[in-house]
Amino acid sequence: MRAAGSQFEAERPGAETTPSITQCRAGAISAGGIRLPAHGGQARAVMQNFPHAPEPYYDLSTGISPYAYPCTFPDVAQLTRLPEQDEEEALCQSAARAYGVPSASMVVAGAGSQSLIALLPYVLPVRHVCISGPTYSGHEQAWRQQGHVTVQCVQEPDACLQAALQPGTVCVVCNPNNPDGRIVSLSWLRTLAEHCEKNNSFLIVDEAFADFEKESATALLPSSSVLVLRSFGKTYGLPGVRLGFLLASEEVAAQVRHVQGSWPVGSVALHIGKVALADEAWKHDAAARARQDHARLVALLTSAGLVCVGECALFTLVITPYALRLWEHLCQSGIVTRIFSGFCDRLRIGLPASEPAWLRLSDALKAWEQSDHSTF
Repeated sequence: MRAAGSQFEAERPGAETTPSITQCRAGAISAGGIRLPAHGGQARAVMQNFPHAPEPYYDLSTGISPYAYPCTFPDVAQLTRLPEQDEEEALCQSAARAYGVPSASMVVAGAGSQSLIALLPYVLPVRHVCISGPTYSGHEQAWRQQGHVTVQCVQEPDACLQAALQPGTVCVVCNPNNPDGRIVSLSWLRTLAEHCEKNNSFLIVDEAFADFEKESATALLPSSSVLVLRSFGKTYGLPGVRLGFLLASEEVAAQVRHVQGSWPVGSVALHIGKVALADEAWKHDAAARARQDHARLVALLTSAGLVCVGECALFTLVITPYALRLWEHLCQSGIVTRIFSGFCDRLRIGLPASEPAWLRLSDALKAWEQSDHSTF
């Protein structure tokens, strides 16, 4: 889903009362005076429009893991100098072990996976882009901003197989997909990668939400046609650390590092990332908890008469013709979820982080179930 021209959409200044959603059309959502974020998060800005909502409010709009890694910060002395090269190498070695790639030279660290997404159009020598969607809008935006390629977004994954036959094409697949949680198999990705390799094309697999899943496209490396993106913040519940990784062949990784320049990762991220990525026991426990909580979330939503789709452990997508009204109702209850421009029947909901948040969501859904949705 693409942003409608700025970070926030559909704004009408000067509203004095809590607004209600009045219009939904392809590409825009009108919500009275509400300024809608182009991405998940920005919960404080959203909740300013609901002054009578109970506090604290709970942000379920991002799909970020609610289980924050119990990190410690580096000594302040480390912040008084530039990061050392061996510190970045140590982080990449930890990431290589965590993600199952044979060499740290196949790992590129960046200030969040978004920073790496923005670089790839300036590294890969392609003329055509095929994005399996609807999906995270950052990929389409990055390639369109590059300006020298044709970009198509397809809804059937097999359309990527056909696109890969055209030389000089990059296929982009988010797996699990955001926002619908769809997961494609490793065997299907392997077939797509083989198509790309035979036709001088590339496959980018965005695995921002894959750390808690069973399969990974890293098994296809070190193919020179395959690039895999990983997000640290989503898995470890620390998005503010701003850390992400590209996993690729040594040649492609070196090209990205050259474009990236010096000091791509700050000292805090270098320190926390190295320690957290080495903690396999914590990640195993967090994955088990996420799967348990995902089942709880789906059961709660289903009991309120809502339809859920997706396999990703960290969020679920609700399909309802009243998605906009449900979004507003949850905001009024102090719960922020993710509504989408142009898709008026979809609402993404992440995992609550605490029992009070679960209770608030349960109470809000009971009130929703008992209401007349057409006039809510």
